Amino acid sequence: MPIYEYRCRSCEKDFEKYVSGPAVKVACPACAASDVTRKLSVFGAGVNAGAVASSMSGGGGCCGGGGCGCH
Repeated sequence: MPIYEYRCRSCEKDFEKYVSGPAVKVACPACAASDVTRKLSVFGAGVNAGAVASSMSGGGGCCGGGGCGCH
């Protein structure tokens, strides 16, 4: 089940909730109001920065390290 972030329009509190599907009704845990809006969530991926940098370097190809002359 995905977890979503919400903001209550009545009391302006932020909260998270596990939601099993789009038909699930969500209510604010602080004031029980159902006038909530789902927030845009940001997430992080567990990527090793060194691995990303090394995979992006290298010559040849368009924009792959200067081969096309745009860098």
